[in-house]
Amino acid sequence: MQKLSLQQKLLQKLSPQQIQVIKLLEIPTVQLEQRIKKELEENPVLEIAGGDSNVNESGEAAELKSSEDRDNEEFSVEDYIQDDDIPNYKLQANNYSKDDKHIDIPFSVGSTFHEFLIEQIGLLPISDDEQLLAEYIIGNIDEDGYLRREIEQIVDDVAFAHNIDATDEQMYRLLWEIQDFDPAGVGARNLRECLLLQLKRKDKKRPSVALAEKILKVTFDEFTKKHYQKIMSKFSVDDEELKLAIAEILKLNPKPGNAYSNPLNKANQQIIPDFILELEDGELKLTLNQRNMPELNINDDYMEMLRNFNAKRKSESKENKDAAMFVKQKVDSAKWFIDAIRQRQNTLIMTMSEIIDFQKEYFMDGDETKLKPMILKDIADRTLLDISTISRVSNSKYIQTHFGVFPLKYFFSESMQKDTGEEVSTREIKKILQDCIEGENKRKPLTDDQLSKILKEKSYPIARRTVAKYREQLGIPVARLRKEL
Repeated sequence: MQKLSLQQKLLQKLSPQQIQVIKLLEIPTVQLEQRIKKELEENPVLEIAGGDSNVNESGEAAELKSSEDRDNEEFSVEDYIQDDDIPNYKLQANNYSKDDKHIDIPFSVGSTFHEFLIEQIGLLPISDDEQLLAEYIIGNIDEDGYLRREIEQIVDDVAFAHNIDATDEQMYRLLWEIQDFDPAGVGARNLRECLLLQLKRKDKKRPSVALAEKILKVTFDEFTKKHYQKIMSKFSVDDEELKLAIAEILKLNPKPGNAYSNPLNKANQQIIPDFILELEDGELKLTLNQRNMPELNINDDYMEMLRNFNAKRKSESKENKDAAMFVKQKVDSAKWFIDAIRQRQNTLIMTMSEIIDFQKEYFMDGDETKLKPMILKDIADRTLLDISTISRVSNSKYIQTHFGVFPLKYFFSESMQKDTGEEVSTREIKKILQDCIEGENKRKPLTDDQLSKILKEKSYPIARRTVAKYREQLGIPVARLRKEL
């Protein structure tokens, strides 16, 4: 049996402006510039402060006038709205006759790594079918330059996809041809083969090159584990000879695909800081990076249109009312966007100011050991903002200081208590750990146990497993792999 009933619910919903502020908080300065450009393109009411208002007036804006005056106007808001109803064919023009020549102007563009390899196939004396097979092999080479699939699998693929009956021997012969391509080492199936392909192009008459090739062929596992004594015993060589051979190997590129460089394909990734911190007369001065951030306002012509409409609302036609409603929606949207930008700026400045105040001793000179333990909740409590808001502010944002450019997340770290009871940042411990490793004897690198004892002597009660965790976070290998001759 169906029954109707009333039920009250208390729900929390974000307003469109709140959603807009949240989205703007998350994005860095570069993306914000693009977001503002997009809003300027989509909303004719929005304009850059101090810009030429005549441009907007001639292109999009027009006063909402009475029907008598509108006859003399070249363009009105109603025209702007009604443009959406014009069929596409009326907006297209073909001013070319059949006899006109249409020539595309070529432009220079960089070739990719795989295109560079395919170009080299043309130098091989092979048939069309074999050229197709060679291209298929290159298609399976990854960006690092390695062939990750088995030749037998590729043979099955070309038989299924292209109906070409190739043999394993034929595919291996083509692979060996490809392995002679530039850059050296391309087409290898593992690191060992990659390094050997590169050594193959060096002068074998040099003792260091000959020994390096033997090391990779016979004692590759010992080499990767840095068991140098075993290698010296195996080939009856001394420290100096082994050192020269290893130097030859270290010159090789483990990722030959990265060696291919086309300047036309390079995209320079530049970090644009969201904040700028300067030290002036012993005082820290924080500013938002507003270099490409225009000041926005609402076009006066549109505001005048609304005022004229409100003054004579009763006498206006339905078309005028629709036009006025369109303008009002655009004005409201522009106001929301300007307020969201302003709120974003205030939140960013407030949050960064509290971070600087919390870590003032560090920001004065950039000494990493002066960083205090700080988590998101610490800044949330100081700003009275939600932790999620602080997280959004610190995500993908950078600050330019007088000692370098840093991501905001760099300043957050967990705390650890020393023997004295003092709380210190884990970043301070990592810095001491890094200094110890940099100053160690590379012939006998410090083990995690030894590092743990050194830290305990400095009043940091760190267990060996914690040392191992911090070392891995710093990207430092174990003692055995840090060993040098």
